[in-house]
Formats: sequence, C-alpha cells, structure tokens
Amino acid sequence: MLEVGCGRGKLALALAASGYEVTAIDPAAPDGPIFRRIKLEELEDDARFDAVVARGVFHHMGESLEPNLDRVARALEAGGPFVLDEFGPDRLDEMTAAWYEGQRLILAAAGRPSDRPSAEQWAQHHVSVTPSDVLLPAVRSRFEERFSEDVPYLWRYLDGVASAELEESLVSMGAIAALGYRFVGMPKTDVSFEPV
Repeated sequence: MLEVGCGRGKLALALAASGYEVTAIDPAAPDGPIFRRIKLEELEDDARFDAVVARGVFHHMGESLEPNLDRVARALEAGGPFVLDEFGPDRLDEMTAAWYEGQRLILAAAGRPSDRPSAEQWAQHHVSVTPSDVLLPAVRSRFEERFSEDVPYLWRYLDGVASAELEESLVSMGAIAALGYRFVGMPKTDVSFEPV
C-alpha cells in the first residue's frame, strides 16, 4: 500500500501496525523503514501497489494534478483501490462560514479564544488550491467510483467545541455545507496512462 503525503506518518504507522505492507511518501516524512522523503512525481514509474491512500494532499498539486493522478492509476494497474480524503475550500458558503464564526465566538466566550483562522482567513489561505469541482472530475475521469461521501471538515479547527457529529447533523439537515469529501475508486481499464 502507498500513502501519498504521509506527513508525520500517523496513518502509515497505524496501517503497518495492523499488518499492511506500507510505503509512505512525503518530502517531510519521518525517519523509518516505511518512509521515503520524496514527492509523488519522484516515485519510480514501475512502482506498483495494491492500494493508494491520500489525505489532504491532491488539492495542493496544481498543474501536476492530472499527471499525478495518472501516476496513481498506473501504480494500481493490478486493480487496487484509490482512497482519497480531501476538502474543498470552494464549498465554504455564507451559512457555513457564519456557523464556523459562531463556534469561534463560543470558544472565546468560554475563555478559550481560538488561535485558528477566521472563516475569511481560512478561505484566503486556500484561495490558490485546486477546488473540488476540478479535482473530483479529474479523479472520476481515471477511477471508477465505488464509494463517495461528503463529510464534515471544519470541526477539527474548533478545539472540540463543535464535534464532527454536530457538524454532520447540520450538514445532513442542509443548514451548512460539507467541506470534506471521500472517494474510493478503481482504475478505469478503458483509459491509457502514459508515463510522465
């Protein structure tokens, strides 16, 4: 299994502890036998895996998004799944931003002012990332969807005051937007992926 953008390696170490053979890549990967300090673009063209997992990394790829999705599809030639966990800053609408700001005010009123960004700062910080309405079609053009869902995302910025369950309930009622999304797909067999 390949983890793209492993960061500090928490997921990779958990997968390895569960018995999976893991290669975890990230330019800032920690030391250890399962980690490699490389970008996806630097992965060998002939590298093959049973599964590829990526959390919060593909929205940063910009112009290298499509070649890197091709690289993942080639790495899964045997038919393993691509598991993508992402978020779309483009999904932050007025109601969702207002809810988030309200939760920040609750933190402040409880004597725990947040050092996390405001909704406006968060949106500005993510203005140059690949939006979900570009990333998801690029993924779906290469991978046959087996599962997808929208998921709460902003709760992790709120120091536990707003749980994932609360955000999920508001999303399910249509009161706020789900910024997060998950996708699981298998490489399409009718698409040819040229080496980069």
